Amino acid sequence: MKINQLKNQDSGNFFLIAGPCVVEGRDMALEIAERVKEITDRLQIPYIFKASYRKANRTKLNSFTGIGDELALGILKEVGETFALPTVTDIHESDEAALAAQYVDVLQIPAFLCRQTELLVAAAQTGKAVNVKKGQFMHGSGMGFAVEKIHAVNPDVQVMLTDRGNSFGYSDIVVDYRNIVEMQAFDAPVIMDCTHSLQQPNQASGVTGGKPALIETIAKAAIAVGADGIFIETHMNPTVAKSDGANMLALDKLEALLEKLVRIREVVRKN
Repeated sequence: MKINQLKNQDSGNFFLIAGPCVVEGRDMALEIAERVKEITDRLQIPYIFKASYRKANRTKLNSFTGIGDELALGILKEVGETFALPTVTDIHESDEAALAAQYVDVLQIPAFLCRQTELLVAAAQTGKAVNVKKGQFMHGSGMGFAVEKIHAVNPDVQVMLTDRGNSFGYSDIVVDYRNIVEMQAFDAPVIMDCTHSLQQPNQASGVTGGKPALIETIAKAAIAVGADGIFIETHMNPTVAKSDGANMLALDKLEALLEKLVRIREVVRKN
């Protein structure tokens, strides 16, 4: 993995991308980063802190989108510097890439936008690592074109691919674990998004639902299949989170889950 400050890479563990859905404030971001770093250091899990600096794809016009771009990006930079962690955030428009790249180590392409050529090109031009989420409407085999677009612009960019499930009917998502194997064929680390894959979008209330009780199930299966990384959004109190609270993992449940996943990983590696 060509990502600055990524530690514990020699442990043989999966890596973790985790943090709140969106930067809600400085104190909460630092608190979550500190706690997850403590856990991952003890378990020797490579860790990348995640938070969106702005949420662009919200259901309702008055949904929370952020505290301000430069303020949120500044907090992400502070998290990275304070805890010596790599950081990742989403970008939604091609002109966001250069701005965000000044503050974070990894640029993330949302699933709905994984085919947007200009966005992928702009991300590649920054030289930062790029994590592309597989569209809910796509099979894993189609993600090779996203990798090709990025490497055509800059062959040295570290590309990661993330599965976040596939649309099933109008308001549910299911996980097809064949996608992990399909995407690993493109010589890129493959990550399972264990929280967004449990979303129930397009609810009549205008607030996305979820099934967080199944996060452990999704994560265990992903590690058993051989996923290189795990993506989990976490919050001290998901019930008051300003975005995606319905499918986030409570922070106090993260350590026990990761301990189980490390044990599964050990068994998979031995076999």
